[in-house]
Amino acid sequence: MTTLPHPPMKSLPGTLDHPSAAAATVVPAAVGAPKGVAEGVPTAVRPDPQPGDGRRIVAWLHICAPRGAVPTATSQCACGRDRSAVGKPKVLALITDHEQHRDVCPLRTSQEGRNAA
Repeated sequence: MTTLPHPPMKSLPGTLDHPSAAAATVVPAAVGAPKGVAEGVPTAVRPDPQPGDGRRIVAWLHICAPRGAVPTATSQCACGRDRSAVGKPKVLALITDHEQHRDVCPLRTSQEGRNAA
């Protein structure tokens, strides 16, 4: 009994007994800038050269008052204070409260000269 030969498949190439040319190539060591980068163009992100002045945000007030809608406001502070208000009278009161909090906030007031408890 003889077996029938299989017809050749178009999508599969025949197997090779030797390595392909692509597998035999040697990758050269990377030296200098990556290929495709123009000279003088930095490839790494550098730190911001502008020095800070030591200030940082401690408290902020966010007010949203679209025309014809109810105004809202949020007062937040790094000390943990977080308040919000809805409606014009309450938003105005929160603005006043936020301004007063700046004078008593433990992060903004100096601890020097205070007596220990």
